[in-house]
Amino acid sequence: MANSELTGIVWLASYPKSGNTWVRSFLNNLHAVMENGLDIEPQDINKLQRLTAWDIGAAQYQHFLEKPVAECTAAEIDAVRAKVQRAVAANNTGVLLVKTHNALIKSNGHPTINFSVTAGAVYIVRNPLDVAISFSHHIGQSIDDTIRIMSTPGHRPNNSIKTVGEVYGSWSENVESWTKSEHPAMMTLRYEDMHADPEKSFGALTTHLRQFPSKKELGKAIELSSFKSLQNLEETSGFTEKPKNLEKFFGSGKTGQWEHELTEQQVATIRVVHGRQMKKFGYEV
Repeated sequence: MANSELTGIVWLASYPKSGNTWVRSFLNNLHAVMENGLDIEPQDINKLQRLTAWDIGAAQYQHFLEKPVAECTAAEIDAVRAKVQRAVAANNTGVLLVKTHNALIKSNGHPTINFSVTAGAVYIVRNPLDVAISFSHHIGQSIDDTIRIMSTPGHRPNNSIKTVGEVYGSWSENVESWTKSEHPAMMTLRYEDMHADPEKSFGALTTHLRQFPSKKELGKAIELSSFKSLQNLEETSGFTEKPKNLEKFFGSGKTGQWEHELTEQQVATIRVVHGRQMKKFGYEV
């Protein structure tokens, strides 16, 4: 997607349920529009990894491990993560877009992100009050349990037969780790701005990735990536990234749902724990 002068991984980073898949869908549709013109259908959501990869596949790690991924400790996974990311980058020419929910930290003494193969990053941030609702549905936990998970430093899900656990950290830990330092190769997108002014937000994203669609091409890619479009695609063909416990992956995607779905105590708890980062990104505290 990006200019061939760059090489390496450009991370599409976020805390879970913050709009990462929405951005990936947009980039796939944008690529298709710029390649094939405006008269196309929405791109297959089950083929997002043709353009935007993910580095958590168990098979990718198995090459560097002496026992099955599901039996490995967190420390054993962390010790080879940089090698996996180097291998992912080496298998591609130019820039590769890779999704991650890893916080930009060290875990068990090892960095979660291999900077030697990194060309840049896009970080997507969403109001944690809304994240709590969406993440609760995603992991099949109560809102209160989800809020505790979002407040736990260093939190990570377990390894499975198919994937390794990413180091989410707490919501604040994840957000701060990616956004505390300004760098020209790094940009931040607010989920709420993507809703309020998609042309401006997605337009800034394309510029950051050195893509320069026409106004019509940008508008078409945004249209093809709407939540209504994503919902229709999931209803028709399913979505392979949907957890088994989840009825559907793509909800309404609306902002401000917390005002009707969270209790006063739940709102207060999130604000107390995450207030500093919420204030930084303009979320009500």
